[in-house]
Amino acid sequence: WTQKELASGDVEGRINALFNRVNAIQKKSGQFDLLLCVGEFFGNSPEAEAEWEAYKSGAKKAPIHTYILGAASQETVKYFPNSDGCELAENITCLGRRGIFTGASGLQIAYVSGREAQHEPAPSHCFTSKDITALVAPLLSNSKFRGVDILLTSQWPRGVWQYGNSPETDTKFCGVSSIADLADKLKPRYHFAGLEAVHYERLPYRNHVVLQENAQHVSRFIALATVNNPTKKKYLYAFNIVPMKNMDPAELVKQPQDVTENPYRKPMKDGKKEKPSFELFFQEEPASQFFFDLGQNKPQHQQRHGRKRQTDGDRPNYPKQPRRPPQPTGPCWFCLASPEVEKHLVISIGTHCYMALAKGSLTPDHVLLLPIGHYQSVVDLASEVVEEMEKYKSAIKKFCKSRAQRCIMFERNYRSQHLQLQVVPVPMEKCSTEDIKEAFMTQAEEQQIELMEIPAHTDLKQIAPPGTPYFYVELDMGEKLFYRIKKNFPLQFGREVLASEALLNIPMRADWRECKCTKEEEEDQAKQMRSDFEPFDFALDD
Repeated sequence: WTQKELASGDVEGRINALFNRVNAIQKKSGQFDLLLCVGEFFGNSPEAEAEWEAYKSGAKKAPIHTYILGAASQETVKYFPNSDGCELAENITCLGRRGIFTGASGLQIAYVSGREAQHEPAPSHCFTSKDITALVAPLLSNSKFRGVDILLTSQWPRGVWQYGNSPETDTKFCGVSSIADLADKLKPRYHFAGLEAVHYERLPYRNHVVLQENAQHVSRFIALATVNNPTKKKYLYAFNIVPMKNMDPAELVKQPQDVTENPYRKPMKDGKKEKPSFELFFQEEPASQFFFDLGQNKPQHQQRHGRKRQTDGDRPNYPKQPRRPPQPTGPCWFCLASPEVEKHLVISIGTHCYMALAKGSLTPDHVLLLPIGHYQSVVDLASEVVEEMEKYKSAIKKFCKSRAQRCIMFERNYRSQHLQLQVVPVPMEKCSTEDIKEAFMTQAEEQQIELMEIPAHTDLKQIAPPGTPYFYVELDMGEKLFYRIKKNFPLQFGREVLASEALLNIPMRADWRECKCTKEEEEDQAKQMRSDFEPFDFALDD
């Protein structure tokens, strides 16, 4: 079932060079099934015409079944007898303006030739929105449609680089949105494009919304350079592919480590999708699918009967769709959907926020409250995220109170890319709220940090516009201490104060890197914390 395929960038008439390279590869790696060429296949020079003549007349023969796209410029239209697909020479077939080609093995290849038309009537080397609709509509009308195996376009999709690695080209003028829209709808496993004379292999991106939709296969976008380019940029790409229809579904949706957000997705309208039921997190899914199996036993709350799920009729009116959380520029250890997140540390998951055990925690119940989306600080949060963060804060305060602890929270919005609100419970018998406040103030003075008290009901947004670096502490009675960071700030300051002799008296644990545990120890600690926190976990009732 496995197909061995080759894809090539713009040939621009250097047909001999291309086939010589293919021959060399086939000598080394055995016969390939197909060669797919994107971008401009033909060239304008007399040499290019003479080269083509040899294949057209049958004097030379392509060493592999070769499929090419239609013209991408007015100058090369003359090589194509019509804009529908046809055989141009033995083993060389033009696919036509747009369509779906299904190989003998069941491999589905969708394609759109040429460039986006700027006006009507469209020149013959251009495609129009009608072409795109004619290609997409029949596929999407089939409820079983999951995507195509391969998409070939000459132009790039606009914005494909978002949330991914950057191409070596000026993205201001690169790509068109109609191709981006096409790629979003067709969900190709491989998407090849040309015309930009660069090689760009984007990190794979996912085709589902994490925690809202079932896992789907990932897409890989690969742009190829021009054949025989002087700077030796990659123009030929070899890959193996099993047609989607013959694949085991679990195998198909495996998510690679470096998968990113979908570059074409518009945010979901809030309230359109039910929040996923907690059951989802407990299904035995492969870990790679980003479902958090918080221990495989289903929690007790699922056996409670008599709770009816809200249906659309009686659901609250959700506010309008908030701003979409900004996306991380690189790997983020705290985005819940990120492969870097250490899922075994997760304790509770809400709709917009989650709670996790702190890595290298000060105490066994030291946790972090974090937004699921990528927000840098409390002041950047959308209103519904703030609301849920407050619910978590009040739940953890009740939890601490039930254990005779004071709940101390602090945030450092400095040299951090994802908001982490640190929550450290301190036993009441160890110290009073005043002692804690004094410890923070004294240590701040020693380090020339002007920590100031702000009114308990103050919204941080009033004093720290987004982008302002700050350090902030919330004491158990609601008092808030705040410092607007000017320059260098001690990164472990909050921990150092809490670990000091005046408070927890564990100075050797001030630096989290000195508190590393094995994964097994972390798992046990998280499991314990999960069961202790369960009676207070509002997320389980939703």
